[in-house]
Amino acid sequence: MAEAMLGDHEQYSCSICLELLRDPVTIPCGHSYCMSCINECWNTNDQKGIYRCPQCRHTFNSKPPLNKSTMLAEIMEKLRSTESAQSLAGPGEIACDFCSGEMIKAVKSCLECRASYCETHVQPHYNVPALRKHKLVKAAVIPVCPKHDKLLEVYCRTDQKCVCMHCLLDDHKGHDTVPSTIERKEKQIKLTHSQTKVKQTMQAKEKELQKMKMDITSHSDSAKKAVENSKKVFSELVKLIEKKSIEVIEEIKAQEKADLDHGTKLRKKLEGEITELKKREGVLDDLLQTEDNIQFLQNYETVSSTSGSDESQSFPFQPYCSFEDVTKLICDLTGRLETTCTQEISKTMNKVSDLSTKRPPFDIVIGDRVRVKPSVVTPIHKWGSVTYSSVGVVKKIQGGLLTVDFPEQKNWTGLISEMDHVTGAGSDLSTKNGPFDISVGDRVRVKPSIITPKHNWGRNVTHKSVGVVKDIKDDDSVVVDFPGHANWKGILSEMELVTNDNDEIGPSNLDPSIKIGDKVRVKPSVVTPTHKWGAVSHKSIGVVQKIQDESLIVDFPEHKKWTGLVSEMELVASADLVEIKVGDRVRVKSFIITPKHNWGGHVTHKSVGVVKDIKSEDVIVDFPKHKSWKGILSEMELVNSDDDFSGSS
Repeated sequence: MAEAMLGDHEQYSCSICLELLRDPVTIPCGHSYCMSCINECWNTNDQKGIYRCPQCRHTFNSKPPLNKSTMLAEIMEKLRSTESAQSLAGPGEIACDFCSGEMIKAVKSCLECRASYCETHVQPHYNVPALRKHKLVKAAVIPVCPKHDKLLEVYCRTDQKCVCMHCLLDDHKGHDTVPSTIERKEKQIKLTHSQTKVKQTMQAKEKELQKMKMDITSHSDSAKKAVENSKKVFSELVKLIEKKSIEVIEEIKAQEKADLDHGTKLRKKLEGEITELKKREGVLDDLLQTEDNIQFLQNYETVSSTSGSDESQSFPFQPYCSFEDVTKLICDLTGRLETTCTQEISKTMNKVSDLSTKRPPFDIVIGDRVRVKPSVVTPIHKWGSVTYSSVGVVKKIQGGLLTVDFPEQKNWTGLISEMDHVTGAGSDLSTKNGPFDISVGDRVRVKPSIITPKHNWGRNVTHKSVGVVKDIKDDDSVVVDFPGHANWKGILSEMELVTNDNDEIGPSNLDPSIKIGDKVRVKPSVVTPTHKWGAVSHKSIGVVQKIQDESLIVDFPEHKKWTGLVSEMELVASADLVEIKVGDRVRVKSFIITPKHNWGGHVTHKSVGVVKDIKSEDVIVDFPKHKSWKGILSEMELVNSDDDFSGSS
């Protein structure tokens, strides 16, 4: 229980300094304070003759006597000893300068002594009169002048820095200087104003946020209500159409019944007349068959008067309405309903679209990082050197267009609607290096989409070269150690991580160190050499004549003294060179425009001859129409036995 009481620091803290009680005294109202704290508090009000308890505000007519509370003092000692035994200085914390052995955490630093103290060793500053005047602050690193090793007490407004008193006599002599306390007060006032503005802005933003939340909720509720109303209206419309459909069908059936009843009556009447006529026909037939002339004549008048010679009345079936006309009317009604519904629904949908277009569709501004959306197949202004993985900075926005600086292409133009905003957090590219997941020590290479890096290829660096990241700068530049080029400089957006352990570090087997006399050709990855092609192509093989820094001069069969960059070339291995020997059938390569020693009279690309002699790089060939023709080996190619042996054509 005693340990629990000792553990409750708040009840043993002085309400003035908020620290553990030192030289505790208890005033008549029962509250306890540090003797120095209550004295200082009352001394400020001594001229007024008013003495109040800082906590309960009880007023005393005269200054109460202050006697040290022995019991509280012993408790404080036990509490401090317990605290000191447990509070060891951790990483980044200030340790007591007077503790030996274990590094006890300091609680106060003295600006006069320029030392930090734990609870135990700080006590003399509270008890010794000479030390009480020293200024104690919360434990911290005491700032001193690096030149004079003195406490920084003055602020130089001229150089905007803190200095010591000795600095006023040399480096800062004649400058506008003030005590640090005065400058602190002035800057604190400005900082307080800034803090007030920040709080006001924050409160305004919070109100705006609350209003926005309410607006969003209201908008969502409105949308839900619109959906429900739409469903209800269309459902009622369907029910109305179904109801009217039933009414029309019932009317048609009723009319059909009426017409059928009328038709039945006419049919029965007509059938009765036919029966009566059949009877008369029988009577007439019997009379005509009579052989007795007297009997015939006597019955003639009676039969002829009832023979029905007069034309009988016709009773055609004529329905009250034509159902074909009804069908046509229903079709017309369907067309009108469809047209009306389409028009009215289109108006409604256009209204919704108009409302949606009033809000700004894009939140991209100048300076933002962007990339082309994955959903864009081909940008309206084409790709150029840009790819989906390219990340650039917006340089200009005008209407729906924007201009972006990509590492691969400056001043690239596209539509805002084609771009995605790349943020430092929340995007799939966001890592510790902004949008690049590359750190020091990673194995990297230049992306295949990069034609020429911002800082050029350098010596022996190609798309296949794999190096190790040595350093990453704040401007997103990166320093890489390639085997053929140490301290190569590039930018992060040009690089990609190499994760396959089987990838070879350094240049590929096609780009080892090139020296004078080597056979070389332009790398397949080079679209256009820095100094252009001339008569050279990717198939051309030449001999290095000179190397100077990053440049080299090559003698190609098609182009003598061709100039290029070492980084653009690759060695031609012996396996790539076809061995030609005496007796082989050969012809001039198709891409050779003019052989070194010219064509001769009848030699063409189609001419096939036999090698007669080989001297170093020169070759003597017997063509059908030109004997002892002279050329060089690199200009020639072997002809398979299947090819026709023919002269020029």
